[in-house]
Amino acid sequence: MPIQVIAGALAVAAAVPLLLFSLAATGQRWPGKRRNVLSDVTDVRQHVLGKSAWDRLGQPLTEGVGSALVRLSPQGWAERISRNIALAGWSRRLSVEQVILAKAGSAVLAFLFGWFGPISQMDLGWLVTLLITGVAFAMPNIWVRRRAEEHQHQIQIELPDVLDQITMSVDAGLGFEAAVARAAQVGEGPLADELSRTVQEMQLGVSRTDALRNLAERTEVPDLKSFVVTVVQSEEYGLPITKVLSVQADELRDKRRQRAEERALRIPVLLIFPLAFCIFPTIFIILLGPALIRIYRDIGLIAP
Repeated sequence: MPIQVIAGALAVAAAVPLLLFSLAATGQRWPGKRRNVLSDVTDVRQHVLGKSAWDRLGQPLTEGVGSALVRLSPQGWAERISRNIALAGWSRRLSVEQVILAKAGSAVLAFLFGWFGPISQMDLGWLVTLLITGVAFAMPNIWVRRRAEEHQHQIQIELPDVLDQITMSVDAGLGFEAAVARAAQVGEGPLADELSRTVQEMQLGVSRTDALRNLAERTEVPDLKSFVVTVVQSEEYGLPITKVLSVQADELRDKRRQRAEERALRIPVLLIFPLAFCIFPTIFIILLGPALIRIYRDIGLIAP
């Protein structure tokens, strides 16, 4: 038998299961249950046309340009930006491509403004243009990094109270996952969002250990990392979770009190500079000014 006939028979044999699978995927199993394919195409077309112009044109264009800029960027930039986005809690709303595209766009606009604007008429205008371009290029990174720092600081502030809620829920009889889910449900803020994501990972089949470790990797809060390590170790060694949570809650409350006392001790040192350079000179002028004016009048330096 010729090889062409064998190859054709194998192709037909492979095409039949693929045809049945495609018909099942579209809901068209047998000729008696045919669907209106034309209406499906029309519905998809209407669905696409129902989107905004930005969703249909702007977003794919920006994603394509951003992906090209990511490939052209130096090694390590994308990883650092992605890390800052994760620390800021914007992993689902912001992408690395959008940040790099914003960097490039702001730098180009700043350069055009400086080169063709009134700055070009100044002395050393080219130097000012380069400085403005560099600042504009760095601003998206600074903005994301600042948001990440605020996000982590807010998590550190909320952690003791949230841990108290989890401890009380576990003492009341709830399991650890249910206690974390309740704390995420009733809470508000960055930590509640992170806990909600952790609960979703556990509901999708991720183990408690891996979900907690992912939570620690998404943050840079030492207290939260310490809490995760303690819970993971207690699960590995079979320690009672209630006792572990109570100890961790007490430790975090002590740390929060110590940080508050440390900030309070810094206040006198920070007040030296405004007192020395702003308040004391004003007091000296008010108290000694009239006396100095009278002395100058008595010795004849100022006309009466």
